[in-house]
Amino acid sequence: MPLTLRDLVADSELGLTARAGERALDRPIAWVHTSELADPAPFLEGGELLLTTGLALRAADCAELVERLTSVGAAGLGFGVGLSHRAVPAELVTAAERAGLPLLEVPRPTPFIAISKAVSHAVAADEYASLRRTSRAQHELAQAAGTTNGVNALVRKLARLLDAWVLLLDSGGRLLHSAPVAAGSRLGALSSEVDKMRAKRGLAAAGFSLGDQEVSMQALGGRARGFLVVGRSGPFGTADHHVINSAASLLTLALEQVEALGAARRRLRAGFLELMLRGEPVQDVLGDLHAELPPEPFRVVVLLGARDRDELLARLVADQPSAPAYLAERGDAVVGLVGDDALDWLTGQPGLAVGVSEPSTAAELAEGLRQAEQAAQVAKRGDAAVRFADLAGRGLLDLVPEGDAQAFAEAVLAPLRDQEVLLRSLHAWLAHHGQWDPAANRLGVHRHTLRNRVHKVEELLGRSLDQPGVRAELWLALQVLGT
Repeated sequence: MPLTLRDLVADSELGLTARAGERALDRPIAWVHTSELADPAPFLEGGELLLTTGLALRAADCAELVERLTSVGAAGLGFGVGLSHRAVPAELVTAAERAGLPLLEVPRPTPFIAISKAVSHAVAADEYASLRRTSRAQHELAQAAGTTNGVNALVRKLARLLDAWVLLLDSGGRLLHSAPVAAGSRLGALSSEVDKMRAKRGLAAAGFSLGDQEVSMQALGGRARGFLVVGRSGPFGTADHHVINSAASLLTLALEQVEALGAARRRLRAGFLELMLRGEPVQDVLGDLHAELPPEPFRVVVLLGARDRDELLARLVADQPSAPAYLAERGDAVVGLVGDDALDWLTGQPGLAVGVSEPSTAAELAEGLRQAEQAAQVAKRGDAAVRFADLAGRGLLDLVPEGDAQAFAEAVLAPLRDQEVLLRSLHAWLAHHGQWDPAANRLGVHRHTLRNRVHKVEELLGRSLDQPGVRAELWLALQVLGT
């Protein structure tokens, strides 16, 4: 603990007497400075005990001296008597009492050097004790980090060492660990500060108040792999910050290892998926990846549109229900193999295009993937999730991009533009499969009239309507334009 003014007054060998500001005697002393200047404030940093004999001090200057010392945060004023002044000036006592500045009378037999030595020894002892405490804390943190569940153990150890609550967040600001567990409820109140630090993108640290709590927060690593948040009701000292920094360094290394291991597992999962698509048996080794295939038959699900597939995979793994599921990256997609009991969880991911296959087996995996990929491409046009079985009921037009279909239809029917009678006649004739009498009856015209119109269409188009392919193109074009 740092030496306070009260400790100095209690030292009988020094013989100091408090003449003013006794309520503030618990102020810690950072250092001792001696000066006979009328204005010593420019040479102080705050927290010092200023010693003076008042050599140039006049009664009229007492209030100004106290005001200057208070403005720079001096811990107190020690006034030596028996040289320039036989007693502490009454004006100085009054000004100090009014300002709440501790004023200590230093008797003639006590040299200023004795006070300086007492403070110096105390500061050195406090720094040594702080160093030992930091060293012990660093050792305990390192031991915790080396355990099986190192990251969680390190977070709990830090909370105990500082008598604080601790949150460990991932790069997206989501909670990974908390100590105590109930401290996780504070995350909502911290969200704005977390967002500010995420925006800085890199090494960053901040200290702020949250209600009656003092909070220290820092990013972990240059790429901000996560965030360490520590809070408690009292302020953090220098030694506390050393301990927090040590924990942050260990957590950065731990998260780097977790990230590297996760990347290796993702590559292995992707590789095993390719082997399964080729028909290779890999089920016996999936347990080493803490992965398993769902019971057959299962669904193949393809998810498209993720800005960060690694982050999506990490989130899916963290949120995975108890039902078995196999997840892997493939190209620009994330592929999942799931049973129907976990299908809603995987297809309900927001902001993604999702395609779902028909029920498949391991032997049919390649076909299941093809189905899911086709459904996912259709889902990119606006549907969040599309099942392959639903494609047949959607019609051919749902498989063609809307812009391409519109351009195709306008090009095919361009020679008939503004020919409403011919367009209606063509539509009716195609709708009745080229049968003249039913189509003519539908239009309310004689069949010879309809024949003439269809021949006119052939002339304008320069194509024979006897060809099935031409009929199919024209029918598709009419459907697109709604004719």
